[in-house]
Parts: sequence; C-alpha cells; structure tokens
Amino acid sequence: MTIALAASVGTAAASGFQIREQSAKALGNAMAGASAGAEDASYMAYNPATIGHLPENQLTGNLSYIDPEIRLKHANASTALGTPIQGPTDDGDVNALVPALTAKWRLNEKFDLGLGVYSFWGLKTDYNRAWIGRYHAVDTSLTTVAINPVLAFKPTPQLSVGAGLIAQYANARLTNAIDFGTIGAAQGLPGANPGNQDGFARVTGDDWGFGFNLGALYELTPNTRIGIAYRSKVEHTLKGKASFDPDQAGIANTLGAALGGAFTDTVGKADLTTPATASLGVLHQATKRLALMAEVQWTNWSEFGRLVVKFDNNTPNSVTDNDWQDTWFASIGASYRLTNRWLLRAGLAYDQTPIPDPRHRTPRIPGSDRKWLALGTTYSPVANFDITGSWVHAFLSDADSNLKAGDEGNSARGNLTGTYKVSADVFSLQAAWRF
Repeated sequence: MTIALAASVGTAAASGFQIREQSAKALGNAMAGASAGAEDASYMAYNPATIGHLPENQLTGNLSYIDPEIRLKHANASTALGTPIQGPTDDGDVNALVPALTAKWRLNEKFDLGLGVYSFWGLKTDYNRAWIGRYHAVDTSLTTVAINPVLAFKPTPQLSVGAGLIAQYANARLTNAIDFGTIGAAQGLPGANPGNQDGFARVTGDDWGFGFNLGALYELTPNTRIGIAYRSKVEHTLKGKASFDPDQAGIANTLGAALGGAFTDTVGKADLTTPATASLGVLHQATKRLALMAEVQWTNWSEFGRLVVKFDNNTPNSVTDNDWQDTWFASIGASYRLTNRWLLRAGLAYDQTPIPDPRHRTPRIPGSDRKWLALGTTYSPVANFDITGSWVHAFLSDADSNLKAGDEGNSARGNLTGTYKVSADVFSLQAAWRF
C-alpha cells in the first residue's frame, strides 16, 4: 500500500473519478443539502452562492483520508491469439490524503468574496507489474487541483447568487506492460512468444484548463432554503513524456525498426475533459435541534468517451473506449443539535456508476453503483471555532469485467475477465475559524 498526497484518490470513494471530499461537514450528511448548506466557507465548493449567507469572515481547512479496497476475483486472461496469460491476481487499491482550503471575506452587506483551493477529480490505482491484467493497466494516476475564486451577491435578504472562475491543473500518469510476444507473432516475427516477452510503457502529461461555476441560494421561509448550482466542464490537453522498456528478446527493437522508430521514448498527449455537474439541494430546520436535508446531482460523464493517447513518433495510438453515461447522485441526511457545543450528523446516498457494462469496466477504473452510509459530529469549543470529524463507508455492488481482445484498443492487451469486489472508507477532519 502507498500514500498519495494531494488529489489523487482511489476509485472506490465516488463514481467515475469524481472527488466530493471538500468539506467534512457535508460528508457527514452524505452530501445531503450541500448546495443549500451555508454552515461555513467550505460549502462554496458545492455552491458559490452559499457564502452570501455567512456574515463573518471565515477560514476552513479540510483533510480526508480515503481507504479503498479493490479485488478482482475469478480472473482469467488470454492473448488475442488465445495464449493463456499468467500472473497473480493483484489488488489495485491505493490509500490517499485529500486536502482542501477555503476562505471568505465580507466586502459589504451585498457582496462576499471567496477563494477555494481543492480538487473535484482524481484517480489512483496501482497493480503489480506482473499481475494477470498487466497489459490493460498497472499504474493509473490523475491528480487535479482547482483554484476557485468566487463572488456572491445578495440582492435581497432571502436571495444570494454566486459565480466563480476555475483554474484547474491536471497531471496524469498511465503505465502498463506491452505484450511484444503477441504483437511480434501477429507480424510473423521468428522467436515471438505471446504472453512471455513483455515490455513496459509509461506516459505522463499535465495541463492547465479553465472553467466556471454558478449558483443561487434562496430562503423559502426562515427555516427552509433551496440551492441550485452548476459547474462547467474543463477541457485539458495533457502533454508529456512517453517512455518504453523493450523486451529482453529484442522483439520490440525489431518492431520499432520496421515501423520507423516506434516504441522508443517520445512525447505523448491526450485530450481529457472533466465533466459538467448540476446540483439541487434543500435544507429544512424542522425544530430548533433537528435539520433535514436532501440533494441530487447530475454529472455529464458522457463527455468521457474514447481516451486516445497519441505519440510524436510512429508508435501506434493507445485507445480506450470508455463510452460512459451520464449519472445521478442522490442523498438524504439529518443534523441534530445535541448541545450548544455538539452537533451530530448522518446521511445516506446512492451514487450511480457511469460505466455502462462489463466490456467497459477496466482495471484503471473498476467502479460500480455504490451506496453511502455517513456519520459525523461537529464540536465548537468556542463561539468562533469548530472542529468536524466525519466517516463515510461506500458499499459497492460486485461488478463483472469482460474485456475482449476484439474490442477497440484491446488487440495487444488481450482478454481479461473477472468480478470486482470494491469498497471504501473515508475519514475526514475539518477546522473552521470565523473572524
């Protein structure tokens, strides 16, 4: 197991490669009411209008520890030529620490300014280099950091609207073994031995992209408010180094010479779009002690279609056909004021996977539908400072994978089947200071 610092996280915590760990308070309610929440500045990550309902200047810091478990059971693999692929069935889970910082300042009675530094997207899986699915994936990492200045305007005591700019940095790394034995055999090279002459490929790239977020928060009554928010897609062209290790038998060198310099170190690039989201949340203060909340969110995952890595030399493109679908997330939650210093939180959520079927479930992102159970508590030792701790357990349905050598991009990767058993725990700690 390893620790990945920043916003590179295990795939089990949220659907696709989405990150929701910007606020321990919101996590403790399973994100219920996050778009309508205005407890502190951390809620600007979900709706920039929320800071318009916070009279004080604020600073918050959040740190989440994500502990996923990924197992591929009943695994079976073979090359495109039918040769069985040998290797252990490896675990791909990687623990992660995900930080977030927010601050807001009241400019006057109508305007508030906020700044958030956090991540909305991230991914990390890491398998043994000799594992049975090595031709499909070994190491996969996506790290993003969003710098998000926001401005909220409050035209009436009941309504606030907000908008923000998103400057997003993305850094990705993809590695996998290459079955030069199968490629060579398909080309008729003497001595080629499918599944037993492995090379290795590494591709890294980074890029800045830009987007925006919008939101509104309205108090229907003194005890009920509703929030709506939209975050745009951000387009990246990731560009960086691509390096290749040849097999010991020399098949890669022979292929490279025949193809005019293929499978040698070069520059690689790929287009990546992080999708748009739209959210609706409601919060109702049922009694002086009890608050009830709910949330729905749509994510435009159909933007994540074919992932094509292109190379500056004659190395063939690496293609993964994801064919993801748009998804919905829904949650309900409650908070109970136990004493003036203690607030208890709980929530339940359903998070839909964007992966349409077993033929698109890869070792890089082996997700499935998941259910959340969330618990949390906030302690306020003094009037202007509080600490929140939250825990989320994600229950994922067992999910089959059925990758075929005949599908686009898989001719050199071969066939891989099995059933993924995945779960995750998230532990989040937050401090909020009002001044």
